[in-house]
Amino acid sequence: MPETVVKGNYDESNIQVLEGLEAVRRRPGMYIGSTSEAGLHHLVYEIVDNAIDEALAGHCSCITVEIGEDDVISVTDNGRGIPTGIHETGKSALEVVFTVLHAGGKFGGGGYKVSGGLHGVGASVVNALSEWLEVEVCDGRDIHYMRFIRGDVETPIKVIGKGTETGTKVTFKPDREIFDTTVFNYETLQKRLQQQAFLNAGVRIVLRDSRKAEDGAEGKSDDFCYEGGIRTFVEFLNKKIKKEVIHPEVIYVSGTRDDDFAEIAMQYNDGYNENIISFANNINTTEGGMHETGFKAALTRVVNDYAKKNKMLKDDEKLEGTDMLEGLTCIISVKVLEAQFEGQTKTKLGNASVRTLVTNMVNEKLSTFFEENPKIARTIVGKTIDAAHAREAARKAKEISRKKSSDSLSLPGKLADCQVKDPRLTEIYIVEGDSAAGSAKEGRDRRFQAILALWGKMLNVEKARADKIYNNDKLSPVIAALGTGILADCDLEKLRYHKVVIMSDADVDGAHIRTLLLTFFFRFMRPLVEAGHIYFAMPPLYKVYKGKREKYVYDDASLPAALEEIGEDAKIQRFKGLGEMNPEQLWETTMNPENRVLARVTLEDAIAADETFTLLMGEKVEPRREFIEQNAGYVTNLDV
Repeated sequence: MPETVVKGNYDESNIQVLEGLEAVRRRPGMYIGSTSEAGLHHLVYEIVDNAIDEALAGHCSCITVEIGEDDVISVTDNGRGIPTGIHETGKSALEVVFTVLHAGGKFGGGGYKVSGGLHGVGASVVNALSEWLEVEVCDGRDIHYMRFIRGDVETPIKVIGKGTETGTKVTFKPDREIFDTTVFNYETLQKRLQQQAFLNAGVRIVLRDSRKAEDGAEGKSDDFCYEGGIRTFVEFLNKKIKKEVIHPEVIYVSGTRDDDFAEIAMQYNDGYNENIISFANNINTTEGGMHETGFKAALTRVVNDYAKKNKMLKDDEKLEGTDMLEGLTCIISVKVLEAQFEGQTKTKLGNASVRTLVTNMVNEKLSTFFEENPKIARTIVGKTIDAAHAREAARKAKEISRKKSSDSLSLPGKLADCQVKDPRLTEIYIVEGDSAAGSAKEGRDRRFQAILALWGKMLNVEKARADKIYNNDKLSPVIAALGTGILADCDLEKLRYHKVVIMSDADVDGAHIRTLLLTFFFRFMRPLVEAGHIYFAMPPLYKVYKGKREKYVYDDASLPAALEEIGEDAKIQRFKGLGEMNPEQLWETTMNPENRVLARVTLEDAIAADETFTLLMGEKVEPRREFIEQNAGYVTNLDV
């Protein structure tokens, strides 16, 4: 490595100690993930999670969240109220909770049996990252009040009234100095709060938007309360993704071990995709963990045992874990006394004891359910056997595909590869049509840009299983060029290009091709989408020019300004397709990293994405027709 010299002394004076909540303000991403819109909404989740913990402890039945003017948030619960007495530090317990990191009632086990917020930083972090925060606590006699400015006490605790109710109200305004945006998205909060209502049967969660709409319309509001809990959650998800269930009853099992509790609700539909969502202490464990591992292992064992016992399998046949997941919608929720999460964002559960609890519970209770409901059991096992046959067909198709690839030096003939081999520095443009691909090949920087030409409309994978993908002449070149494999074999370490750019015409046909390819990536190479490797190229719609002056325009809204800039008698060229551009134009407008516009595809909400792909690309016509009728008025570009 080259020698690096840093000028200046390094001694005891360089060691800093950040006092109070200064560390949070200095490095907010460590505590809430980011300072983007996601981090902004995380502030609300932290306060709501504290109220949910009161519900878990049996002391709270109603939580109200209100978005006020100027995006001020208020969260009110009817729990016991945060303690207000003098703490051993000499400060009130209320002040300690909102000003000291790792302070709360969730460490000793006396205040809360189970809790989502185990680190004791939620309230203090929200306080630190707020321009101001006010808290009111009703203890059944007095109403206590405190106010903070950017984490520091402005108004010490005082009694401002009397009341017989109990509960806590936290009102705060996120700090514009910290966040990229301080505007809350109603739908984002709506999804999260509805989810919490499903997970806590019988708890009422109210969301109100009191902001004035630009058109003067009244604010939105929702009132969530589900006595059926996660059973209702599963029913809701299957209806939302427009799938037909193959058995009418949602299967529900639950069990306890020591102080830990687990419950699972599951139902199969006629689709091919799995939809397993897991939670630990009401926190969505998006990376799974021991509760998911235990469930999948037990489900595989129970289904195999039933199939063998009832002679539904041949002697040499065995169902694999992936076969059990096809068409499964499942909610796994565990409540754990000492939950072990990975990091403050809590995306993976690590308790080995939870795996044992879930495995034993599913083995025992799902087996009993199958014995008592043979019709449902045979329907489910039949679906998993069909999935196994499709898996075997896909394996054979994959072997044939690999043989063809090895016979032809592995990379597809339509691929014009780049010179650099480090995938972190390379990008591939997937281009439809030989004309556009020809311009792209000539215009590219061949050092780091590869071009893969496709032709014709490709397969709609929403209606296909894996064996059809390997045999498809439009998609198999994509699989070979990227190198990752698909489904369970998809390995990001083998990805040959870290930017996968879909480049299609700026018209209806081009949009259709983008949608087909994006459906393929979401269903069969989803890790690429989750890791942010998929992009859309944004070619210009117009060229505005007069003499030697020219300007490229990427949307209709920018056209008037471009015409004014170029001046009177400016001419307009409308690009109907990439093939209309010469290589120099395509490079300058769409492929040159210094000038181009790339739209990165991100996955904010997996459930919503699943629903959208099913709606737009699935077999059912009626839901798609309804969607078109409801949204036809928003169409701005339509080729006639």
